[in-house]
Amino acid sequence: MQAFADAWSAACAAGGASTVLVPASYVFLVGPITFTGDSCEPNMAFQVDGTILAHTGSPAWRSGVLTQWLEFKNVRGITIQGCGTVDGQGSHWWSGGDSAVAAEMELDSDRAGTSNRPTAVRVFQGANVAVSGITIRNSPRFHLTFDTCRDVEVRDVTVSSPGDSPNTDGIHLAGSVGVSIHHSTIACGDDCISIQDGCSDVFIRGVHCGPGHGISIGGLGKGGASAAVSGVTVQDVTLNQTMTGVRIKTWQGGSGSVRDVQFSGVRVSAVKTPVVIDQYYCDHTTCSNRTSAVAVAGVVFQGVAGTYTERPVYLACSDAAPCSGIHLANIQLAPVKCGGGGNHLDGPFCWKAYGDQVKPVEPPVGCLLAEAP
Repeated sequence: MQAFADAWSAACAAGGASTVLVPASYVFLVGPITFTGDSCEPNMAFQVDGTILAHTGSPAWRSGVLTQWLEFKNVRGITIQGCGTVDGQGSHWWSGGDSAVAAEMELDSDRAGTSNRPTAVRVFQGANVAVSGITIRNSPRFHLTFDTCRDVEVRDVTVSSPGDSPNTDGIHLAGSVGVSIHHSTIACGDDCISIQDGCSDVFIRGVHCGPGHGISIGGLGKGGASAAVSGVTVQDVTLNQTMTGVRIKTWQGGSGSVRDVQFSGVRVSAVKTPVVIDQYYCDHTTCSNRTSAVAVAGVVFQGVAGTYTERPVYLACSDAAPCSGIHLANIQLAPVKCGGGGNHLDGPFCWKAYGDQVKPVEPPVGCLLAEAP
């Protein structure tokens, strides 16, 4: 780990277009580390052609930094690229539902829980950031996170972890503006792409997702929080055997808004529920009923086609803040065929969802209300 810290410091001191190189055919075992860009010139490159393995022994984590493994903080104009692999060795953390590493360290239950498993790669307060070519696999928690960033491009990136790995989002965005994610392949145990509060001007194209939970905005408004997401475009994506296709999810009791969202050119194969707005999201056994909600308005689902295994469309909106401006166009969804015949499961579901639809919409979504609330 010290070698990485020294190489980063030397590259920063060199100025200009300097590079930190992880050479091909080399494997490096690394504990949690933060690369800080405060004293670095823009246009640095972090070139990963070899393999970086996360340390699984407890001494590497005794500092108590459990929330991220490789962190890039306050970086400007950095490119993280290469043909190599970042391997979080997440199975050491997934076993038994709680962190085996944390248990070995005899941490209290609050720190040993799922929420404190480390993210593999986190970019915090970055600007003009590019990530390309690399593979990130088996993260203990999220694979690649952008937190409070602007002007980000992710392309030709591969994320890979088992479909049953807990809470392993592929790419997680929070408080970030001007993000482009394209031509990447994501397999994980949670949302392939997760878009959280404070995100705007997000463009996603040419992404393959599966296994996983789909491409999601939210969950927003947890614990009564206010949240805002706007200007999200998801285009020409494929989802295979995922829990949902494209989804907006909000908790009861929140406030704020989700607006100006477009999902188009969405191909689904054996997806449980391809089209989802869920203003009653709950990841626990039970959640209390609340009257307020994050408002959802101006959402387009266009060109969604393929097969589903449970329900084609699910639009569960709030009594207090009904969904408005929901536009459905060219929706062609069919149940997965089994044994040569179609198994029609549940039909479309709507509650307090207002908007319009342009044929073809198959199956028909007769529950979508035409008049504005």
